[in-house]
Amino acid sequence: MIGLRREHHHIFVGDLSPEIETTQLREAFAPFGEISDCRVVRDPQTLKSKGYGFVSFVKKVEAENAIATMNGQWLGSRAIRTNWATRKPPANRSQNESSAKPLSFDEIYNQSSPTNCTVYCGGIAQGLTDDLMQKTFSAFGVIQEIRVFKDKGYAFIRFSTKEAATHAIVATHNTEINGQTVKCSWGKEAGDPNNQQQQQVDNQETFQNIAAQYTYPYQQMGYWYPQGYPQMQAGQFMQGMQYPYGQYYGQGFG
Repeated sequence: MIGLRREHHHIFVGDLSPEIETTQLREAFAPFGEISDCRVVRDPQTLKSKGYGFVSFVKKVEAENAIATMNGQWLGSRAIRTNWATRKPPANRSQNESSAKPLSFDEIYNQSSPTNCTVYCGGIAQGLTDDLMQKTFSAFGVIQEIRVFKDKGYAFIRFSTKEAATHAIVATHNTEINGQTVKCSWGKEAGDPNNQQQQQVDNQETFQNIAAQYTYPYQQMGYWYPQGYPQMQAGQFMQGMQYPYGQYYGQGFG
């Protein structure tokens, strides 16, 4: 591909059936206008679909129409989800950080107890609300509880499963929410007698030092799935649990 085509309009397409190929994805969106790029994202080792992809349109109005029309439509054996691909926030990272590997689902999962389903999200100094957290994190699974601390700039989101919470951390850490780069990690469990909110914030410095090893390396295009990704139905979400979200737009483009 010549150039990065940043001026084009990129759509995230999620919850793709495993059998869907790039050609089928392109055919499904072709009626809406001129497509400049289209790709089903695959695991680099197994070459299996990760369950999502990206479609880029030359004209914004055509991309808008595609998002509005195709969201919830069936493609293969699943109803797909569509939204804008989110622009990667600017980052001032060291040379060591820029060459580090992405956050690992397994590593994050194993950082906390099997019963912990609570995510800490900090760094939102302005505009922090329950609704913002609901819209941001509902894509990852059923949310049991949201606790917002506006004056502190952070919130806790408790999911119904640890898998959902893990995906939320992996996909959302170091991304932008409401124009602010956030830090996400495990929150303390409800039964923990030492569960004090300020202590959670103090622990973030340690987490950030660890997480710096796992910053996202993909730089070519700088897009990933949207923060406002619509909430999946429970059955569809559990199907989607077999693949991790959070890959950047542009992976696999030559």
